[in-house]
Amino acid sequence: MAKLPVVSGEDAVRALGRFGWRVARRAGSHIILVKPGSLYTLSVPDHKELAKGTLRKILRIASLSVEEFTHAL
Repeated sequence: MAKLPVVSGEDAVRALGRFGWRVARRAGSHIILVKPGSLYTLSVPDHKELAKGTLRKILRIASLSVEEFTHAL
């Protein structure tokens, strides 16, 4: 298993955008992403550093591997 990078919420949103996720709205300190054809929405905290568990859960919901995400950064 690859090591998770330390990223900010904005960096994560930018990388997820390369996989078709788009910003739908902002709700407080969270950025809500949607993807056409997906049943799920992603809620990414707009923090300076995302917790590793939070980032891992976001990647699991988005069906992305750590390697794919790291390459998109």
